[in-house]
Amino acid sequence: MTKWVCVYCASSTRLAAKYYAAGEEAGRGLGERGWGLIYGGGKAGVMGSVAIATKASGGAVVGVIPDFMVERELAFKEADELIVVDSMRERRRIMEERADAFVALPGGIGTLEELVEILVARSLNRHAKPLILVNQDGFYDDLLRFFSRMTEENFKSPNLHEQIIVTPTVASVWALLENPPAAAVDALWR
Repeated sequence: MTKWVCVYCASSTRLAAKYYAAGEEAGRGLGERGWGLIYGGGKAGVMGSVAIATKASGGAVVGVIPDFMVERELAFKEADELIVVDSMRERRRIMEERADAFVALPGGIGTLEELVEILVARSLNRHAKPLILVNQDGFYDDLLRFFSRMTEENFKSPNLHEQIIVTPTVASVWALLENPPAAAVDALWR
């Protein structure tokens, strides 16, 4: 049975080459392991890098993309399955439901929205799927400091940090997906 990994990442085409290289590494890693990619369905930016590399390495690709993005010719039509939806909310729901795990590469506000939505669901014990944040070159350092402040000031319990697995490189993602650490859940949500 195929393991499906949802990858959240940037669609920008103006990034440093290292971000596209990380996307290619993620896609290659998925394909080489026989794991499938579920993602936002785009062909641009890091999203495109991940999808193209997954497909080229023999992995299956499922894209979920809103119709307004298809109309702008942003869809990766070479996907094994391209699901066209009406809204960003529906896109996120389908990706969440079909994924066995989540990996967030560096990205913009869309990536942040997706990451936080899955983090909230984990915190509320709605799923126990692994959530891995690739903090490439410290990209997410400020966000992680903000999470620390939330827990320090009791806006969130300290186990927030256990809900998300932080790693500096794509290379370290695979072992974490194969054997993810258990995350504690607040007593209120058990």
